[in-house]
Amino acid sequence: MSNTVTPKPKAPRTSKAKATKNKAGLAPYVFVGPAVILFLLFTGYPIVYSLILSFTTNVEGANTFAGFENYIRLFQDSLFYESLFNTFIILIFQVPIMIMLAVILANVLHSGIHRFKGVLRVAFFTPTVTSLVAAAVIFLLILNQDFGILNFILQSIGMDRIPWLNDPFWAKVSLIIVTIWRWTGYNMIIILAGLQVIPKDLYEAASIDGATPLRKFFSITLPQLKPVLLFAFVMSTIGTFQLFDEAFNLTDGGPINATTTVTMYLYENGFEYFDFGYASSIAYVVVLIIAVLSFIQFKLAGDD
Repeated sequence: MSNTVTPKPKAPRTSKAKATKNKAGLAPYVFVGPAVILFLLFTGYPIVYSLILSFTTNVEGANTFAGFENYIRLFQDSLFYESLFNTFIILIFQVPIMIMLAVILANVLHSGIHRFKGVLRVAFFTPTVTSLVAAAVIFLLILNQDFGILNFILQSIGMDRIPWLNDPFWAKVSLIIVTIWRWTGYNMIIILAGLQVIPKDLYEAASIDGATPLRKFFSITLPQLKPVLLFAFVMSTIGTFQLFDEAFNLTDGGPINATTTVTMYLYENGFEYFDFGYASSIAYVVVLIIAVLSFIQFKLAGDD
């Protein structure tokens, strides 16, 4: 009788390799899954629900389908048009001035100043991360018509006091000034990053050809910064249509709705009057306006 033990057949290697390959294929989905779930839960669902909400109205505490009633009401609402006008006025003046200042500061920090660059970058960027409530308190003191330091300086040089926050025109000017102060540093950092990737060879070749610094700026710097400037303009446009904190803390939309932005009007309808259906319709009209303006900016910039 033979004592030879017959070896057990080994599992084919192909099945193990296939199992390992399947696990490797599932790994990306496992890692991305939590982020996707959180996005759908806290972003995707609110977007879809607010769109549905814009076609409803509240009747005796219950949401009732109302079709396009909210949108029809919106386009007949004079306060909505006024808030939209205020937002456009701020956009037209604030965004170009802010981007221009950001470009100048970025160029100065990039080439004109060799010492304390880090300190100056932090100093210019600080307003972006400063608590707006604290900043609003400071600006309320600076722009106070009777006791503000700015009017004190104006009076000391023989000028009349300006009702910065009490006059519709000057209230808009004040809001534009505060917004420029807050966001210029943010755009400066973005443009500064764009300046640092422009090839130095271009400037060296221009210097050999005898180009002046101004000619280099318009012939090399600005064309090379085109994608960065487009990004800054689009993001600033979106940010202006979302302008809320500055107006709410400084003027509360006054005087006589002169600084009520479209986002403030949305907030009032949603969280003061609890008309969430109407507030949602305002939000989607604003989204449409932003999309159209962004498309126009891309086309004007020649981006294909």
